[in-house]
Formats: sequence, structure tokens, C-alpha cells
Amino acid sequence: MSKSIKEIKQEFDNASFEEKEQLCRLYEEDSRSGVQALIRQVKKAQEKLQKEYDRLEGMTEYEKKYPNAEYICGIDEAGRGPLAGPVVAGAVVLPKDSRILYLNDSKKLTPARREELYDVIMEEAVSVGVGIVDAQRIDEINILQATYEAMRQAISKLSVKPDVLLNDAVRIPGVDIMQVPIIKGDAKSLSIAAASVIAKVTRDRMMQDYDQIFPGYGFAQNKGYGTQGHMDKLKADGPSPIHRATFIGGILSGEKKKTADHHARGTYFETGAAAFLEKNGYEILVRNYRCVMGEVDMIGKDGDTYAFVEVKYRADKNMGSPQEAVDEKKQQRIIRCAQWYLMENNLPQDTPVRFDVVSILAGDMTLDKNAFTL
Repeated sequence: MSKSIKEIKQEFDNASFEEKEQLCRLYEEDSRSGVQALIRQVKKAQEKLQKEYDRLEGMTEYEKKYPNAEYICGIDEAGRGPLAGPVVAGAVVLPKDSRILYLNDSKKLTPARREELYDVIMEEAVSVGVGIVDAQRIDEINILQATYEAMRQAISKLSVKPDVLLNDAVRIPGVDIMQVPIIKGDAKSLSIAAASVIAKVTRDRMMQDYDQIFPGYGFAQNKGYGTQGHMDKLKADGPSPIHRATFIGGILSGEKKKTADHHARGTYFETGAAAFLEKNGYEILVRNYRCVMGEVDMIGKDGDTYAFVEVKYRADKNMGSPQEAVDEKKQQRIIRCAQWYLMENNLPQDTPVRFDVVSILAGDMTLDKNAFTL
């Protein structure tokens, strides 16, 4: 007795790509319209899948140029153009036989597809590294240098050292690994496409978190790009701490521009304060630490003690002392941030903690250790 159409369909559903071809040949003489419709449907799906495999194979052209390289790493970034948020770089080393279905330039993928592929890449990759450079650093060194810095970070976080870097269009300074810049590489190289997905998803998730901390700018939707709603909010209320002052000066006027200029100036003095602290034996752990409790300019270690440091600047004495600006309200916010940092990093309750202030008055810099206590 011949099998039912339902049973034949079940066979096709359970078959591999190659087995489906055999089943099509096996049932091609079955004249039942239901079986013939099933064969046509399967063949159409196979043709589509074969085109996808062919596309993926075409995206390994550059990888195949280096057959003797054990580890080939794709590099790409996300977030060079937005008005707010970090620039993020991804570095991905895939197995040589990797053919991740539907992997492509992240800009050509839907958000849902990117999320799916992110998980597949993280599971299948030999190694993944991510570099993140925040808005303050972008203002300090410009977006191109910040992108290079994020890429170097990403490479340094890989668990293996690549033999070849396939980069999306750029050549990264300060890297002692062979580099191959590829124009529009995220659409031409599987490795770069994987890096573009990792960078894009990482940054998008960060912007969604920032939307909760700095509501009203629409970061969850616009990801920091200059949509009309975003621009209207900027003009009405000025920038958030994650806006790039060097990107938004032309958008703002009057007091709002002064606020942006203040952020840029603050970044300059914080950089000087970091160097000053390092000369005094501190190890800088975090700059511009932010959490739901607020923010701290710097977190460092002075020996075994974790120092939470506020940096304050005054142009002259008539504006009052920098220390006076760290009032009780500000102190409480810093203390709450410190408690959050200790909890977030699983540090014991008896961890030595200190609250310091770096004062900058008319260009002179002084360090006030233990400026206030819990």
C-alpha cells in the first residue's frame, strides 16, 4: 500500500538537504497532485537555499586567499555617524568551514535577524572581541581615532592572535598583524559581516539601555542618530551626558551650546586629571562610570584602595573653590555609585574605598584624598 501524502510530507520534513533530493527522485512518478505539489514546493525551497549557500560561498573569497592562515579575523564598527553614544567595534574569528545562513552586512538585516545571528556567531565563532569607546573619548580624539581605538580594543580581547585581519575599508594604526582593507567589506567577507553584526547588536543594546537612563531622546528607536524627534529634544533641553559635543555644536544655540561646550571642556580636564592621578600612583580602572545611581568621573586603585574621584574645574578664585562644588548632594550620588560599582563587580563589602577630589583652579591641579566619607 502506498504511503499517504501526510507520511511523505513527514519524510521530507525530517530529511537533510541531500536526502530531500533523493526523495524528490523517489516520488517523481507519483501522480497524486498533492505529492507533485509537495515536490515542487521542496524543489523551490531547495533552489532558494542553494542560492543562499552560493552567496555565502562567494563571501569567502577573501578568506580563501590565505589558506595557510590559521586564524582570519573580520573587523567592523558601528556608530561612527550618530550624535550620541559610543562607537563599537567587533572582531570575529570564524572556523574556516563556517557558513552561517543569512549572514550579511548588518545594515541589510532586520533587527530580529541580527539578534538571531548574534547568538549563532557567539556560539560558532572561534573567538569574538568587542571594543567600546564612549562619547567623551570621541570628543577628545575625534571619531576616526576613536574608531581605531575601539578596533584595537576588540582585537586585544580575542582569545587567539589572528594571522590576518580583514578590515571594512580601513587600515588600523598601531597593529602588528597583516591587514587587508576591503571596501564595503561587510557585504563581501563573511568574517567582516560577522563582525558587523556583533558591533551593531552590541551598540543597539547599549542605546536601548541608555534610553532608560536618559529618556526623551528616543535612543531605543533612533540609536543616537539625528532623527527629527531627537533634534527637537536636543534643541529644547540640551544634550545628555552621552551626546558627542563635537557633533552637535551646529544644532544648538545659546545656553544649549554652552552646555555642549562644557561637556567637551570637561572631557579635556578629565584627561589631564587621569594623567595626574597615574603620576601619583593610581591605576585608572574606569572613566565616566555611569549607572542607574548617577555617574562618577573616574574610578581608580591606589594600592588596594578603590578611589572614586570627582574632577572639578574653576577658571579663577572668584568662582569659588572646586572642592565647594562637590556639595553634599553630589557626594551622596557618588557614594551611591560607589556602592553600585562594588555590587556590580562582586567586590566584598569590606573592600577599602575612598572618595577623592581632583581640583583644577586656573590651571593648577591638586589632589584631595579622602575629601569626604560614607
